[in-house]
Amino acid sequence: MNSKVLLIYTGGTIGMRRNSLTGALEPFDFEHLISCVPELEQLQTKIDFCQFNPPIDSSDMSPALWTELVHIISRHYDEVDGFVILHGTDTMAFTASALSFMLQNLTKPVILTGSQLPIGQLRTDGKENLITSIEIAAAQHPDGTAVVPEVCVYFGGHLMRGNRTTKQSAEEFNAFESFNYPHLADAGVNITYHRERILKPDFTQPMKPFFRLDNNVIIFSLFPGIREDLIRHIIATPNLRSIVMRTFGSGNAPQTPWLINALKQGTAQGKVIVNISQCMQGAVEMSRYDAGYRLKEAGVVSGRNSTVEAAVTKLMYLQGRYDDNETVRQMMGQSLCGEI
Repeated sequence: MNSKVLLIYTGGTIGMRRNSLTGALEPFDFEHLISCVPELEQLQTKIDFCQFNPPIDSSDMSPALWTELVHIISRHYDEVDGFVILHGTDTMAFTASALSFMLQNLTKPVILTGSQLPIGQLRTDGKENLITSIEIAAAQHPDGTAVVPEVCVYFGGHLMRGNRTTKQSAEEFNAFESFNYPHLADAGVNITYHRERILKPDFTQPMKPFFRLDNNVIIFSLFPGIREDLIRHIIATPNLRSIVMRTFGSGNAPQTPWLINALKQGTAQGKVIVNISQCMQGAVEMSRYDAGYRLKEAGVVSGRNSTVEAAVTKLMYLQGRYDDNETVRQMMGQSLCGEI
């Protein structure tokens, strides 16, 4: 029996064409995209289609649209073996991270992909990304369970855990990398799955979708010369529940008394402040240097080796589930779906 995959087109470069008058890329309809890939007919997979109308630029992605994606996946979950989401590259890592938290005990593949060049252009990377993503979404073990029951990003020959992935280049075809977790699969002549790295859900239990996100969260980066009044203003923002603070190296910050005091005041008010390194690779270790230890004393939570994208979407998910910020604080230290 052939596998069945739902292809969800949200927008992005992969489905665009160049305006002959302005030279700018603009969204086109789904039929145009499919007509550019006649190779799809050679796949031993039945493909159903669904699209955002109108398609969106990924810069306009939002929690409301993440919820819409979860609704689409939930409605079709029992009808198909896997999902492929065509998405713009700019916010793909945010969407992949958000979906990984919103689709708990996921037992089927949800593969996000796109391209750096429109699929109708001669040197496009879109065809290979699309075709291989569909193959991965359809792949099953002999017992009928999915080979990759995770939210993933497939790009440039590599399959990566979605909530470990960051966009690393605006120009290279190898646009994404998961710096703190190895690839789940690599595609060359064959697709090589690294099965020991892939999540193993309970296939006897149903997937549990969550639709509510609370986006009362902000990200700020520390830098030499950062101003006290601005930081205090951010921390005192009404309704703000959490902060992702991007620090130096292994989780260090300036040891100026005003910064530590401001952070202490924030945590005393119940705000969850999460420490994420500005480095692409490595982990926050707040006990390694005195500068990091002082943050720990101020009540700042270690984000360990999480990406910024995973940290901010995890906070939205937890805040949507729990009114108690102390519960959110505690659960930020737990791995919910392989994100740390």
